[in-house]
Amino acid sequence: MTPEALREQYESGATVQEIAAASGLSYGTVLNRLRSAGTVMRTSWQTRRMRQDPHARQRLATQLRALYEQHGATLAELAAAASVTKRAARRLLIEAGGTPRTAQETLRMRAAARAAERQRLAVSLRECYEAGATVPELAVDCGYSEATVYRLLHQAGTRMRPQRDRERSLGVRRRP
Repeated sequence: MTPEALREQYESGATVQEIAAASGLSYGTVLNRLRSAGTVMRTSWQTRRMRQDPHARQRLATQLRALYEQHGATLAELAAAASVTKRAARRLLIEAGGTPRTAQETLRMRAAARAAERQRLAVSLRECYEAGATVPELAVDCGYSEATVYRLLHQAGTRMRPQRDRERSLGVRRRP
């Protein structure tokens, strides 16, 4: 039996032990041929789950691809979510039609997501500021420093109130 034929049997749900018994090969030989064919090995619980539902691997691969492409997850995060190795997560991603990213592409994707979130926060802070909230109040509400709130307000194009209005809203009196 060719390693590819053994791999097809294994990926369709057969265990190494069952393939060895059916083929007349030893357990170690079957295992070596599966590995040489690049087969992603599974745990016994994954085999049980696969047998309960033959489309489980396909659904898992599809879920991992969605996490990877829509949420920017890394291969390590996919592996943790599926309780598999990074190599197995990568193979599942490819089986589902996904294309692995480089580390730089992942970093850029996450930076863009953070920038979009930060822009939403800046617009929200602007609305509150224009409704009369002070920068110190906004800083406390959102958990950022006053300097960061000022930066976000400027990023959102906020027209800042004059200094005397800010002092009056804080209850600060100017000396004559």
